[in-house]
Amino acid sequence: MMIRLLFITIIFGGFNASYIIQPTHASSKLGKIEFPTSGSGVSQHHFISGVAALHSFWYPEALQEFKNSTKADPNFAMGYWGEAMAHNAPLWERQDSKLAKTALSKISDISELTQRERDYIQAVQLLYGEGEKPARDKAYSNAMKKIYIKYPKDLEAACFYSLSLLGVARNTGGEIKLKVDSGAIALEIYEQNPDHPCAAHYAIHAFDHPDLARLALPSAQRYAKIAPASHHAQHMPAHIFIQLGMWSEAAKSNENGWATSKKWVEREKLPKSNRDYHSLQWLHYVYLQRGLLGKAEAIFKTQQKDMEEGIQDAAKSKPNPNLRSGKYYYRMLAATIIETEQWEKAKKLVPPEGWEPKTFPKAGYNFVLGYAAAMQGDDEAKKYAVELKTIRDKGFRVNHFSRPENLEIWELEIEVAVKLFEKDYKAAIQLAKQATLVEEKLPSPSGPPRILKPTYELLGEVYLKAGKPKKAKEQFNISLTRHPNRIRSLIGAARSAKLDGDKITAKENYVQILSILKNADPAFPELKEAKAFLKNF
Repeated sequence: MMIRLLFITIIFGGFNASYIIQPTHASSKLGKIEFPTSGSGVSQHHFISGVAALHSFWYPEALQEFKNSTKADPNFAMGYWGEAMAHNAPLWERQDSKLAKTALSKISDISELTQRERDYIQAVQLLYGEGEKPARDKAYSNAMKKIYIKYPKDLEAACFYSLSLLGVARNTGGEIKLKVDSGAIALEIYEQNPDHPCAAHYAIHAFDHPDLARLALPSAQRYAKIAPASHHAQHMPAHIFIQLGMWSEAAKSNENGWATSKKWVEREKLPKSNRDYHSLQWLHYVYLQRGLLGKAEAIFKTQQKDMEEGIQDAAKSKPNPNLRSGKYYYRMLAATIIETEQWEKAKKLVPPEGWEPKTFPKAGYNFVLGYAAAMQGDDEAKKYAVELKTIRDKGFRVNHFSRPENLEIWELEIEVAVKLFEKDYKAAIQLAKQATLVEEKLPSPSGPPRILKPTYELLGEVYLKAGKPKKAKEQFNISLTRHPNRIRSLIGAARSAKLDGDKITAKENYVQILSILKNADPAFPELKEAKAFLKNF
């Protein structure tokens, strides 16, 4: 079968009339890729659309396009390869082996395929072969490395090898090296095809680290324009913008991610659970960093409304209840309380009736209530700390971001808050130091802090209350290297410098705070504090 080399621009208009089909929504504006196969015409067209969607982690649309390709040509082997690939989300730690194997079982005859196509199919068979997932991920990555070396001009091989390294990095001690290797490959692709969606996307994931983020800034500034149809592509630049403390840019990314997902859901008449609540939660955090309390509150209400609706639909046994929105409730509640230090709100903000969180979100919810109670001297704090220890002792499903260390830190931070209220600063300092050591065992910060209250920031606050501004300033500076321009760490650094008599540094910090809060709600306390200091400087 003659191989047709198709350089497909997923933005329609440049096709020969013989290849024009009714465009799907997924196939509009997802970037430019080149992936020759033994397929042709309609099947190849859908295949290219599927691969483009796959590179933006738009798995439902990718799967549909691959199915469209095999519907057009039931013997199109690479279409089934695509279906199997769409059932694997390596960075989301999600894989449906059963459905993937079903798709691969439909590849009956590979005799007319090119050796390159056979190599791709053999690689994905390893991904769904024998053994535990980490071992299969490694075997697949090794296979993709061979394809990457064997076909040096094949950008798709480079893309999937780059992504495979990120998947392996999730469960290995050599995470940084693997991420750097992955990012270097993505940047090489970027140089050869700046409009390739994987080039920008995988570079962002690879360099989503406080020490590496600057390397991905050009990718972050370009990715949303490469694949404007994908809500994930709209959101992803925020990973780098937040790492660099670029709050206005992060807000725009998440606003676009949320809006794009809503339009997609409405257009395709999909369940609301397909909305991008991940972007919504990040946007809530970003608004709080900018002192936009009204906007943050409105977003939190949207999440709670959707959450309540989903719970009610589930109780009525309606199909596809929107329970996914509840996944982010505890993190938005935590940000609402911790970023504003309005501790009394913790008891007033009650989750919708019927909310049944999984174990880890339940632990996070207990931490928020316990920490807020401790900051007010409420004895109930100890009850929540005990509950956290009970959850930790019983165990739960661990993944990249949900780990026992999180709960250990939360227990320690509640104890720190208890000691702070008692003015036992010596004990509070020791407990807070212990918490920083535990946090160092966790993955590097990415986006809104999953630890909820950064430990170095808390240690700085303890030192500040203990009357040790020099030590406090050191901790706030460490926190700011991990969470640039985070408002609570900045205000802590400013107060430490002020108390230490370092007016120049205090001024620099307050100027930075004022710049971040220039559009903040007038009643935001930190805005008032910055203005007052600078007025009297």
